Amino acid sequence: MAVAPSPGPGSRPEQAVPATGTNTYHGPTARQDGDHNTQYNYIHNPPTVVWPAVVGQPPMRASAFQPRQSLRERVVAARGRGEDVVLTQPMPRRGAVGSAAGILAGGGGVGKSQLAAWFAHDAMDQGTDLVVWVAASSPEQIITTYARAAVRVGAPGAVGTDPTADAAALVEWLHTTDRSWLIVLDDITDPTHLTGRWPPHRRSGWTLATTRLREAALASSGRSRLDVDMYTPAESAAYLTTRLAEANRTHLLDERAADLATAVGHLPLALSHAAAYLINQEESCTTYLARYTTGDEQLTDLMPADADPDAYGRPVAITLLLGLDAADAATPAGLARPALALAALCDPDGHPDTLWTTTAFTDYLSTRRGVDAGHPVTADQARKTLRLLDRYGLLTHTPGDGARAVRVHALTARATQEATADLELSSRAVANALLNLWPAGDHTAPDLVAVLRRNTATLAASAGKILWQAAGHPLLYRSGFSLLDAGLHAPAVAYWHHLAADAARILGEEHPDTLTARASLASSYWQAGRTTDAITIQEQVLADAARILGEEHPHTLAIAAALRMWRAES
Repeated sequence: MAVAPSPGPGSRPEQAVPATGTNTYHGPTARQDGDHNTQYNYIHNPPTVVWPAVVGQPPMRASAFQPRQSLRERVVAARGRGEDVVLTQPMPRRGAVGSAAGILAGGGGVGKSQLAAWFAHDAMDQGTDLVVWVAASSPEQIITTYARAAVRVGAPGAVGTDPTADAAALVEWLHTTDRSWLIVLDDITDPTHLTGRWPPHRRSGWTLATTRLREAALASSGRSRLDVDMYTPAESAAYLTTRLAEANRTHLLDERAADLATAVGHLPLALSHAAAYLINQEESCTTYLARYTTGDEQLTDLMPADADPDAYGRPVAITLLLGLDAADAATPAGLARPALALAALCDPDGHPDTLWTTTAFTDYLSTRRGVDAGHPVTADQARKTLRLLDRYGLLTHTPGDGARAVRVHALTARATQEATADLELSSRAVANALLNLWPAGDHTAPDLVAVLRRNTATLAASAGKILWQAAGHPLLYRSGFSLLDAGLHAPAVAYWHHLAADAARILGEEHPDTLTARASLASSYWQAGRTTDAITIQEQVLADAARILGEEHPHTLAIAAALRMWRAES
């Protein structure tokens, strides 16, 4: 694998990676133009601001959504007191929680995001001037969504050239505007990601957040933390009744409906799996309950009861396995199980449905199908399988959601991964498919590229060393160069620091991929304005490249040229 030179200031990675999954990566060529101020976006004239504005993609309202009136009233009451709200999972009470921004808390599958989405759609229906839905699980997503919103509303100083500066411009605009707004921060995984970025307390706007965290840091002054728990028995009954009525299947409700809801712990996600099974298989609650009980007994051998302290995983795992068995037997037969294994490795916040028509996906399905193994799977069959999984409630396919058209609940994904025997093959198939979709120029499809980066991060977290066998998978490097290209300085530094450490640990200090990662780390420091760090690392990379590749190797010469330029401009 040839080492790529450090991307020089103003450089942009070339799309020169194969879609076959082979470990050959032709990285970017340093451009010696002396331009330290890379242009990361291509907005030449400020767009005309049109109100109301929506940035980000809230999930669609779920079928048979339960209004959870009491909880909604508490959110509205907190908003009336000028507080933000954080929806979170239940936690042991150790005294009263101080008033704070609204935070919806809850364990996986209890419906936090759906409740937040209800408020987002309600705000849109009411004509709120600005509604921003932020997938808040990573700093990159927070920065890029804020930056898009800043440009969209014409925030002073936001011109689309520096995402970090634009994100800061949005926060400043929120401090001063009289426009009405709602910012939804969905799935906060680390409070420090929002340091300096939590929206202000204003009469004209408010913030609603969701998280699984139980940290006090999220319940600071001005935020109310509200626990989101399971459905009540009445809500479970209403959900099943409404869902089956919408499908003209009310005859499937019988005297065991309440027992079924109790068996799945009144967990909204498990109930949605069960309802989809009832509808598609034309089975009564009594029949399904018998299947569920048998499945629970069988699962004990795989997952002891004490292995799931929150009691969320077991109901999801059982209802998932029942749904998968049924979907796998439906047309196109034998594809549902391997297809969900692929989807489970993608970002829960969404991935493009075009991923399903890539050669990487169809080839994997062809080799793993449970019926007619080895027969080629067409793109049309793959898409039909996607729709099949949607019909059984195992994922959500909303074509109108663009780059996030397919979403898989995080608990469904976790349960699927635990039941997947070929994580290596499925991980490589997803990596190759994401690479297939990556545009030659990131600026041509910034929304798609942001989603691809997030899916890369999700995949890498699940795949572990799989994407590092013999060499680093090209996707890992493509995603990192994309961060540099987007001007996401801090996320780029963090990404390349982590990637360089992984490459050194797994491949060794002298592997060409390790040199590529270290050179890119130097470039990320340079673009972040950390000149001394950039030059120090680049000097070390140059010495190693000269020793390993030779002083006259093109990549060694490119690294040396970039270093000379950095020194001249420092």
